[in-house]
Amino acid sequence: MKNHKLLQEFHELGVLQTGHFKLTSGLHSEQYMQCAKLFEYPQTASEMVKTLLPKLPGEIDTVIAPAIGGVTVGYELARLLGCRFIFAERQDGNMTFRRGFMLQPGEKVLAVEDVVTTGGSVQEVVDLARDCGAEVLGVAAIVDRSQGKANFGVPFSALVHMEITVYDPKSCPLCAKGLPLQSPGSRKAK
Repeated sequence: MKNHKLLQEFHELGVLQTGHFKLTSGLHSEQYMQCAKLFEYPQTASEMVKTLLPKLPGEIDTVIAPAIGGVTVGYELARLLGCRFIFAERQDGNMTFRRGFMLQPGEKVLAVEDVVTTGGSVQEVVDLARDCGAEVLGVAAIVDRSQGKANFGVPFSALVHMEITVYDPKSCPLCAKGLPLQSPGSRKAK
């Protein structure tokens, strides 16, 4: 599916939102990708996630993801691949495997995220997997908005690549217009 067609579908599903948003980074934007909205429609989400499969490396034992954004897409990719799925979550500010999740040395993993902006959270999960001795085969995401800057040292595939303009709050034209500010992310904005 072409980038523009996916973006149109994302807009129709409420994934691609417009307004005045305060991002986790503290920056402001008039567009926001709320991938959780995609998973309100499991069949549609499955069909979209399925289009990632040909882009992925083979022989994946386990899909891993950072909580919370990567959990639903990671679970669906693992279901489609017929492999195991686990996720990492923050504890005392650091990504860690909890709930009895663990990786074995040599286990072949794919790290998954919903939206990659800087790639920080998924990089933490990649590092965690490597610390366990697992072999990271690649990274996948629904949306790559890193503008080609995310580099995990392994192949990186995304359904959609897009640039979202961001503004420093001190010079934000949306603030100057007096538009109400929303903080839609799962982590507290800076």
